[in-house]
Amino acid sequence: MQARAGRRFLTLRSIRSKLLFSFVAVILLPLLTLGVLGPFLSARTLESEATGHTWQLIHQVTRNIEFYVRQTESIISVVDANPDVETFLERGSSERQFSSTAREAALQLLQSLSDAHPEIAGILVVSADDRPLSNEIQPITRDPLTAESWYRQAVDNPHVVQLLPRPIGRNLRSNHEYSADEVVSIVKAVMDPSGREVRGVVLIDLRLQVMKAIFDDLTVGLGGFLYIVAPGGAIVYTPVNPIVYRVRDEWLQGTRAISVRRIHGEDYQIVSQASDYTQWKTVGVFPLNEIMRQVSSLRTYSLIIAGITVLIALMVAVFFTSGIARPVIELRSLMKEAEEGNLGVRFEGRQADEIGDLGKSFNTMIEEVQKLIEMVYHEQQSKREAELKILQEQIKPHFLYNTLDTIQWMAQEHDAQDIVKVVGALTSLFRIGLSRGREMIHLSEELEHVNSYLIIQKARYEDKFDFSLCAEDAVLPCMVLKLTLQPLVENAIYHGVKERRGHGTVRVEALRRDGMLVMRVRDDGVGMTAEKLAEVRALLSAAHPHGEGPSGYGIHNVHERIQLTFGGSFGLRFESAPGAGTTVEVLHPLLTADAVAALTQGGPPAAPQGSREVP
Repeated sequence: MQARAGRRFLTLRSIRSKLLFSFVAVILLPLLTLGVLGPFLSARTLESEATGHTWQLIHQVTRNIEFYVRQTESIISVVDANPDVETFLERGSSERQFSSTAREAALQLLQSLSDAHPEIAGILVVSADDRPLSNEIQPITRDPLTAESWYRQAVDNPHVVQLLPRPIGRNLRSNHEYSADEVVSIVKAVMDPSGREVRGVVLIDLRLQVMKAIFDDLTVGLGGFLYIVAPGGAIVYTPVNPIVYRVRDEWLQGTRAISVRRIHGEDYQIVSQASDYTQWKTVGVFPLNEIMRQVSSLRTYSLIIAGITVLIALMVAVFFTSGIARPVIELRSLMKEAEEGNLGVRFEGRQADEIGDLGKSFNTMIEEVQKLIEMVYHEQQSKREAELKILQEQIKPHFLYNTLDTIQWMAQEHDAQDIVKVVGALTSLFRIGLSRGREMIHLSEELEHVNSYLIIQKARYEDKFDFSLCAEDAVLPCMVLKLTLQPLVENAIYHGVKERRGHGTVRVEALRRDGMLVMRVRDDGVGMTAEKLAEVRALLSAAHPHGEGPSGYGIHNVHERIQLTFGGSFGLRFESAPGAGTTVEVLHPLLTADAVAALTQGGPPAAPQGSREVP
């Protein structure tokens, strides 16, 4: 009982441990994989999404700013095309030539444009001879406006609109009392109709408040922001954020740039894109630490959920493994008892699954083992009885040989040579037919056996037929299935030469052809019709022969023995015609004694050559 309990415990520990380990591995592997790769993949995904979102915002901001700048440039074109403004810009026109009505109309145009576009803080037209025209913007001093840097930039690049962020230090003031930090100046030269001479410059101050409205509705992640920087590093617009002034110009090189930089001990991703129209760069900055905080929070919740899941899964695994292991342990215990000799055990489980099937198979196996034991017992008992009978029967062949020797000796004493010859043939026939239980004998022995048979038959039929045996020397040592030729010779005598009128002949030959041993039995008897020949050939291929008499079965048995032993390419071949006799060829593999040994020991076959007549 203790050994059985110990085996039960070991089996329990083994099966249950393996099943629990498998369940836990299946559960923990994906959880650990998600726990390790999840945060990394989440961080990469969030970072990629944040970057893609930032690119979209930058593209949106760039388009909006380009829209306002293009709109402002269109307003400049409207001002430039106005006839009253054209009169004002004509070189050499004086205040007296420019009537008050025309001036009033031009100012009214400027005012209407300012009123229609709230983002415009003021419009100023300056002629080439330093005469200003504006409702909101006037010179502070009498210094010439044509010498101002903004004026010179427009004149130097007459076909390109100039964007001047934070126009500090210019000789202008506005009636609206706004500072230079609150506007962006958009300046463009006005050309004469020939396009060769600058007639003046139009300056429009665009309120940065319009950009603030664009940026107010945009957010870049958690803690991120956008700002605009002009060529040379001048900031056009930025929300209040100290990080802006820590971003270096070399980090924003190129039309599009993206990099991760460390500022104040934290990693920031900086994304920038330049406008082909304004040349300004929209820059997006957002902290990567915020993403990692989200990932950390996600990891914490994931670990909590994973822990609860593992706990529940372990309880379920213990329940299921117990249900699976219990019948297996019971079946294993029953097997141990059966190994110890107790064949009365049976599995009594009622499971309708694979384990139940296994238990039924175990019960069937035990029953079959019991039957086999009983059968083996009876077979052994029968075998011992058969061995005793065989031992008793071994006396009979020796007695027969001794009796035949006595008859032969007595015949010699009375000089009865014909009796001596027949008895000697009969003795040889028995000796070779028994051949100590061997299934294969030398061809020379097979021919000797046939020769003895023919001697006996010739003595019986006297001068009814003659016979001859001929074989090549090369094939005489070959091994053949014994009692192959005797049934064929018997068939040649009984169904061939015996049925003909007059004297007949039976000839037995053995030769080598196409790498095979060919044994041939010829007779010049009555032969066979085509129908009879077809019947004989069908007899050879039939699984259960229905030949006429014992010879039909004998021929089929010879053919079947050869094919079963050596394969379908060997066996008997019949040729016959009415009145022309019958020829039977035996196709047999070339096997010497060494070749037969090679079949079981791997030795090489040998094949001698030559021929001689067998008497």
